[in-house]
Amino acid sequence: MAGARRLVVGISGASGPQYGIRLLEVLRLAETVETHLIISRAARRTIELETSMHVAAVEKLADVVYRPEDLAAAISSGSFLTDGMVVAPCSMKTLASIALGYGDDLLTRAADVTLKERRRLILLPRETPLSLVHLKNMLAAAEAGAVILPPVPAFYNGPTSVEDVVDHTIGKVLDMLQIEHALFRRWTGPR
Repeated sequence: MAGARRLVVGISGASGPQYGIRLLEVLRLAETVETHLIISRAARRTIELETSMHVAAVEKLADVVYRPEDLAAAISSGSFLTDGMVVAPCSMKTLASIALGYGDDLLTRAADVTLKERRRLILLPRETPLSLVHLKNMLAAAEAGAVILPPVPAFYNGPTSVEDVVDHTIGKVLDMLQIEHALFRRWTGPR
């Protein structure tokens, strides 16, 4: 993909791997973004439990796939240029690691690199209710430069399926990355 934008996508072990999968599907269709994927060990299991997809099929949606233990991967260095990173979903463990700069695996190291290089890092934290620790970690990540984008459903666009709800969240992610899409109807005022 000569001239394509590069985006790192991390899927961590929280409930909701559909968010990361849908992001990869949309970017694959757009053909304008080269995707670099990390699936955490816990996410591999969550994908099996919560979707009808095999992990290998999810990996095929990405242009480049890395193992979570590969700390020598290209995306572990700031000299490897990317347009940013999305962690969808972002578990509370992954959030804590990112908030504290504890890059003990490739997903959290790539997020740390994204922040230190002042690139866009978008986190989709997936937990409810939120404890004070969770909120403090979100604040710390936001203060470090991350965008906290919880997958919260909107109803002004009249969703009729779970897929509509997921698409709205992924559309908000794409908006943050300034990538055009038609995943949801935008609010234009009352009709």
